[in-house]
Amino acid sequence: MSRPAPIGREIWILISASFVIALGFGIVAPALPLFAREFGVSVTAASAIVSLFALMRLVFAPPAGWLVQRWGERPVYLVGLLIVAVSTAACAFAANYPQLLIFRSIGGIGSTMFTVSALGLLIRVSPPESRGRVAGLYATSFLGGTIGGPLVGSALVGFGLRVPFFIYAVALVIAAFVVFVALKTPAEVAVTSGEEPVTLRLRDAWAMSPYRAALASSFANGWAVFGVRVAVVPLFVVEALNRSAAVTGVVLTVFAVGNALTLFQAGRLSDRRGRKPFLVAGLAVCGVATIAMGLSQNLVVFLVVTFVAGLGSGAINPVQQAAVADIVGSKARGGPVLAAFQMASDVGAVIGPIVAAMLIGVSYGVAFGVTGAILVVAALAWVVVPDTLVRSGNPDADESADAVGRGDGNRTEG
Repeated sequence: MSRPAPIGREIWILISASFVIALGFGIVAPALPLFAREFGVSVTAASAIVSLFALMRLVFAPPAGWLVQRWGERPVYLVGLLIVAVSTAACAFAANYPQLLIFRSIGGIGSTMFTVSALGLLIRVSPPESRGRVAGLYATSFLGGTIGGPLVGSALVGFGLRVPFFIYAVALVIAAFVVFVALKTPAEVAVTSGEEPVTLRLRDAWAMSPYRAALASSFANGWAVFGVRVAVVPLFVVEALNRSAAVTGVVLTVFAVGNALTLFQAGRLSDRRGRKPFLVAGLAVCGVATIAMGLSQNLVVFLVVTFVAGLGSGAINPVQQAAVADIVGSKARGGPVLAAFQMASDVGAVIGPIVAAMLIGVSYGVAFGVTGAILVVAALAWVVVPDTLVRSGNPDADESADAVGRGDGNRTEG
């Protein structure tokens, strides 16, 4: 097997921008609910700002996909960054709660624009033989920003609740300027040489069983990792394990550590051994560990199974992203395909906490059990489909990535 291609400058630019975006998002996270409360609103109203941001991301994912299809990834990425920068700066000047709610919600539109377009850019600039490695690096940089952001944000809050918003806005403008100046995708080169990028339509991607499996795993990952973990784990620690709220931070950090240990390695190894083994194993491990979390009787056991769940989760995100990249291919434009993939995760993140909260009325064991079962079902969905990684002598690749690479009726000229 040939050695992986070196990671180019464009990829490092996107990875660095990802870190800055995640860091800034984490910086404003501690200040946002406190800032809202300064306007005299209830805790529920303060929390609504976070929920509405997520809802706007979900609602505007299809338009973002359409914009990527029409304008291309780079312009949508830049506009998305600038929208979030302007809306974040506006939050710092908000004079009342309705203004803060509106400004933050507009940021959700920009957020989904650069999320969908960033995935498209990564697919375009990543060497096919290194897609998993690139996805792992990208996910690791985002995780690092997510972990470091709240620590920086908590320190900045002491200088005033508006300060974190200014800093995040400035950081986004700098990131947008660097991307504008330094990033030129292969797609742009192709256009200047007279080649038009082909288009992968959503209905054609849906016809491929690996894409449907990717939607299932994205939904399950959003439900469990981005939804239930954040909303239910803190309640379980306080109410079921009788620990202080401070312990919640330790639990979430333990999960993040497990996640970090496998993110890059799973992505890198999937370039050689295929996507399917890591997705099946990651979903199954995370699912079983999540079920065990609800059955834990003491903090030590809960921390151990949380760490194991983090290990499993780390094998999911970068590898499923690489699988979608295999399906779309580096020479195609698939905005709606990528938007639907992102929406599946967002839908899971919105529905998961609601369903889990209702199930808590029965027991925490049932709430975690259902969440874990959804992850296991997603693992089974990957068991029965072909791998997306095209390798010599890999017969499983015929239905998805190999067919896509040949353009067997799955693309139209865009």
